[in-house]
Amino acid sequence: MLFYFVLFAVVVSAGGMLFAVLTMLQQGNEGVEDRLTSLTRNSGRGSSKKTTESTIDLLKGKLGEEDGWTNALNQLFPISKMLEQSGTDITIEKLIAMTFGLGLVTAAGCAFALPAKFRLLSILAGLIVLPLPLLYVRWKRNKRMDQFGRQLPAAMDLMGQALRAGQSLPSAIQLVGTQVAEPLGPEFHYAFEQQNLGVSITDTLRDMTERVPNLDLQFFATAVILQRQTGGDLAEILEKISHLTRERYQIKGQIQALTGEGRMSGIVLLGLPPVLFLVMLKLNYGYVMALFEHPVGQMMLAGAIVMQFIGAYAIKKIIDIKV
Repeated sequence: MLFYFVLFAVVVSAGGMLFAVLTMLQQGNEGVEDRLTSLTRNSGRGSSKKTTESTIDLLKGKLGEEDGWTNALNQLFPISKMLEQSGTDITIEKLIAMTFGLGLVTAAGCAFALPAKFRLLSILAGLIVLPLPLLYVRWKRNKRMDQFGRQLPAAMDLMGQALRAGQSLPSAIQLVGTQVAEPLGPEFHYAFEQQNLGVSITDTLRDMTERVPNLDLQFFATAVILQRQTGGDLAEILEKISHLTRERYQIKGQIQALTGEGRMSGIVLLGLPPVLFLVMLKLNYGYVMALFEHPVGQMMLAGAIVMQFIGAYAIKKIIDIKV
């Protein structure tokens, strides 16, 4: 009973730490993005901040929905923003249940299946599968944000053509919302609906940049806000933003091609030890089990696992070049 209590405590504690680490990784603090965000948060014409927030809550249908421990969790870790940006229908309650449920079920299953002297490995198994739901949501979020960025140049061109044809900026936003597919189209359609309810264009764009953390979108929002304050040809500005975005993605594609060898080397180096372990386990069972039975072998195994994580982090930092 003591072992299972310790097993439960370890898995739950690790899950809490994973939520914290993943959320901190989600929140970027680059200087350029911070300055652009501060520009888009300038107070605009129209409704006050309180009115704007109430209208946004009514549009989202979440007024009074989150309270109690869920709201407290969101105050500590903005998980709901990550779930919203992922485009999935997974709620915070479902994500927490999936995370801890998967870890506990895996750990308990391994504890029953393994012999008594190897039951400590069940804790390791539970910790390994614990972050899978979080990683899935993060993967969906990154994939959706990348698709949003790839659609943005075409949307800027469409808005520029609409402005040159004599349409207003809200009409151009509505055109993008109706003509562009998911995920960019619904975001612009939502922004148009906000304006119909009386929200100023400044607050609308500010809210969009908070929902979608895209650097090019922040350029667009900043350009629109500055153009409304100082004047200028907005269609030409949108054309330049579209060109800049396409150039950035072209450079990003070149970097992906140049770092392909590094990514493949990382996959081989990280996958080789587990595969070799399974091969040796099949060929010479007693030789491999010394790692689990002997104290020195256990220390070597723990060190190898730690070095695997350090190596994965180092390889990721080498091949992850921001554009």
